[in-house]
Amino acid sequence: MEFAFELAICSHLEETTDWLPGRQLGAAVETPGRRIVDVCAVEPGPEFESRAAITERTIPPRAVESEVGPGEAVYWKDAFDCHPDVARRVTDRAVDAGFFEAERRRGRRYVRQATRYPDWIGRLVGIENKPDLGSPGDLQRQLRIDVSLGLFDAVVLATESYVTGAHLNRIPEAVGVWRFDPETGERTVVRDPTPLSVASAGVEPVDFRSLRTDVTIVSAAAKARARRRLAERVYGSGWRPALPDCARLHPTGDGRPYCSALDRVVDPGSDCGADCPHRDPTPAPEIDRDGIRAARTPWVADPDGVARRQAGLDRFP
Repeated sequence: MEFAFELAICSHLEETTDWLPGRQLGAAVETPGRRIVDVCAVEPGPEFESRAAITERTIPPRAVESEVGPGEAVYWKDAFDCHPDVARRVTDRAVDAGFFEAERRRGRRYVRQATRYPDWIGRLVGIENKPDLGSPGDLQRQLRIDVSLGLFDAVVLATESYVTGAHLNRIPEAVGVWRFDPETGERTVVRDPTPLSVASAGVEPVDFRSLRTDVTIVSAAAKARARRRLAERVYGSGWRPALPDCARLHPTGDGRPYCSALDRVVDPGSDCGADCPHRDPTPAPEIDRDGIRAARTPWVADPDGVARRQAGLDRFP
């Protein structure tokens, strides 16, 4: 079961590295929904502690890319190159997260960064999970996109299958391979990944046809923005799924959804619907996802923040 395999990989990475894993995230630039990576792991960079001190949530990437800096406050509408409704939502989220500070001048809202955005993102590792290599699906195409685009510093294929030379020959040479046992947590490195060039332009396939593939060239700057978007989503969301109301669900010590009726980790999105014969719709089981994550990773739950609270600001819409 790929879902249980995926959660086991995330838990294993938390236990054996200082990486922050996230799941099922858009890993393309021109067409973000075209490539969904199973796991994106963020290796903390040099200013990780400064990032952790700001907020436990995602800092909106548009806020980071806006004309709002840590110096003179600017009128919020003038700081964004997008529709005002989008700009307002981003501003609200950035203020709520403590990345922006807000003040009022003559009835208008002005904002500044509460702190400089830190250099907190180290390597990004993209992991494609394929427990059974006998049913590869679109594996080759997915991995070729990752290698040609170069959004990740390294790309890895994780599998439970025995890996043969024929398997290795069918995937791009730059892709690393792990053999992973989700029951024991044992991980064997079959092949190390080759570092990819994230600081240069990449090639993103945007349309596959029988006799040709249409591509677009993605600039280094666009890749940098996409990498920050990915890293912020990982930081804010983590990998643990929410648990539905069912008395038969008992979270494991690392926060995975274990079903006592089925005697296995389940996917709440597909296994726990109203038609499940084992469903017992009592209040959701208690699980402190934030506490578990904070205990197992460098991520900080509910930090003090860096924004200075403006007296009386809540009186303004």
